[in-house]
Amino acid sequence: MTKTQFVKDLQEGDRVDDLFLVKSSRLAETRAGKPYLQLAVMDRSGEITGPIWERAEELAPHCQSGSFIHLQGLVQSYRQQLQLKIDALQPWPRDEVCFADFVPSCSKNREEMAGQLQCLVRSVDNPYLKKLLNRFLKKEPMWQRFQESPAAKGIHHAYLGGLLEHSLSVAVLAETIAAHYPGVDRSLLITGALLHDVGKVEELQMDLALIEYTSRGRLKGHLVMGSEMVAAEAAGIKDFPGELLEQLQHLILSHHGRQEFGSPTVPMTIEAFLLSFLDDLDAKMNLMEQLRANMTESGLQWTEYQRSLERFLYLSPMPAKEEQLEEESNASPSGRQQTLF
Repeated sequence: MTKTQFVKDLQEGDRVDDLFLVKSSRLAETRAGKPYLQLAVMDRSGEITGPIWERAEELAPHCQSGSFIHLQGLVQSYRQQLQLKIDALQPWPRDEVCFADFVPSCSKNREEMAGQLQCLVRSVDNPYLKKLLNRFLKKEPMWQRFQESPAAKGIHHAYLGGLLEHSLSVAVLAETIAAHYPGVDRSLLITGALLHDVGKVEELQMDLALIEYTSRGRLKGHLVMGSEMVAAEAAGIKDFPGELLEQLQHLILSHHGRQEFGSPTVPMTIEAFLLSFLDDLDAKMNLMEQLRANMTESGLQWTEYQRSLERFLYLSPMPAKEEQLEEESNASPSGRQQTLF
């Protein structure tokens, strides 16, 4: 069966008759004690939820996370959000599914991003930091894992290639800001930007489109794990300065900015302050880009309430590729805009 209906294109009133991947399911009871199944399904374009009121206990075994199902139902609006009114479903064999229809991935060219990241690594002046970066971003299998890993379980960059996209974006911002403020250690800041989330290759695991925490990731978290990984690789570099290692580990351990946000410590150096703000900025901008990419109407409009930001947002859709290319061309005196991707 060829998939033709994708979540991002669904509108209120649409009839759904297609394949979806089960993201999660939960068996619950109504106030009257009747069992029902709360289902969340997805494809590469997004996710949508919906309850199953009839035969919930019978259907629950077919709706395990990671299962494929054929759904029939109606798209409805509930509390200003779209959801499915599911009429029927049946399990679908994995070997009859095109996985590419269900795996969200970075919209930008990963090969180009990888090349730009390597250029940044080569530009690092400090020889110890450059050797350290090459151990992570040149040697296999780590380099391949770094290019494929998501940067989060949800909210921002939660897709194939998300870690590469986020790390490169933060590093490019770091390069710009390092030249703006005097006294910033450019090599240290760029290294911290590229490696601040390296622990996520161990913290998260991705099975198709489903991103979950590893046991080690839940127990320690990517900040601690990343700091440990950097220390282990630095130990293999002859005469790696101890103070330099501590400075880099501080960037990794403090980049969430506040202890209530998961940082074991708060930023206490120039580079740590900058990295914390740049990381937060890039994560929030990615969230807004995802919201804008899914807008179908032109002009400024209000989004649904964004829990992670604790506010509504007033945004306009992302420009079409043709408009974007024209803007980039007009923005550069040479007729060619130097862009990140």
